[in-house]
Amino acid sequence: MSHFSLAERPIDVAGLARELASGAAGASVSFEGWVRDHNDGRAVSRLDYQAYAPLAQAEGERILAEVRARFAIVDARCAHRVGALAIGDLAVWVGVSAAHRGAAFDACRFIIDEVKRRVPIWKNEHYAEGESGWLHPDNTPVE
Repeated sequence: MSHFSLAERPIDVAGLARELASGAAGASVSFEGWVRDHNDGRAVSRLDYQAYAPLAQAEGERILAEVRARFAIVDARCAHRVGALAIGDLAVWVGVSAAHRGAAFDACRFIIDEVKRRVPIWKNEHYAEGESGWLHPDNTPVE
């Protein structure tokens, strides 16, 4: 079963959350990253995400395997969109289930930080004034 996915269509949040359900889980934490209308003081009109799919899938799975080994969790999933996205679209979703909330929160943050740092997904921001620019998450500070 795949724990990391690249999605060309809207992410099925409810479906992914159901995959995390377990009698062993007392907590579930999720993160949603949406396309916003600004970045670095510039108005953004839309985004395009591109990925080197074979490497992105493999690295995403590696991160999810690491999180299951490193944290006391029941399960975890992550999905990241590729293609054209509009303002307000869901770009990335991470979900974690665990016996206790602390491990679920810690693991969820680890996943999103590592995906943004390590997975080869590039973002082309299209700005309101007509220009565009490619960004890769490893050039962006983790907040």
